[in-house]
Amino acid sequence: MDIGNAALVALRRIIRATDFSARHLARETELTTSQLLVLQLLDPSQDLKIGDIAKQVNLNQATVTTIVDRLEERHLVKRHTGKQDRRQVFVRVTPKGRDVLEQAPKLLQAVFLENFSKLLDWEQTYIVSALERVASLLNATFLDASPVLDIGAVDRKTENMTARPPGL
Repeated sequence: MDIGNAALVALRRIIRATDFSARHLARETELTTSQLLVLQLLDPSQDLKIGDIAKQVNLNQATVTTIVDRLEERHLVKRHTGKQDRRQVFVRVTPKGRDVLEQAPKLLQAVFLENFSKLLDWEQTYIVSALERVASLLNATFLDASPVLDIGAVDRKTENMTARPPGL
């Protein structure tokens, strides 16, 4: 196998691992990766505003609002207004949400970060540089992305897409 095909195989493995992880999570919890990430963030904090959640998970506020809506529909989180300022809305995980968290498998990005943190600094820098270069080779540097390893629905609209590279 030539070196170009070896690179494509490595990329395909990453995509398949991400897809497999998302499907496993959905089977086990009926949640998306982003939903579980938000739920995990709420667990120790108890009360967070949606804007604060958005900053911590590196997603936009509209996306987090939609995620919280879906979690609330399933009674995994509950919104409540602030005591001092009733205009502020906070989100809290429910006991049912805590039960889901206890049963949820480990997120792929948690596994990655755990293993990545064990690498030497130069290895980490090298990998980040190589991945940024791969994104450039795929004309994907303009895509808005958060540090969430999730495939998502193929037909979902992507924000901040000004032009599509060939093949996307």
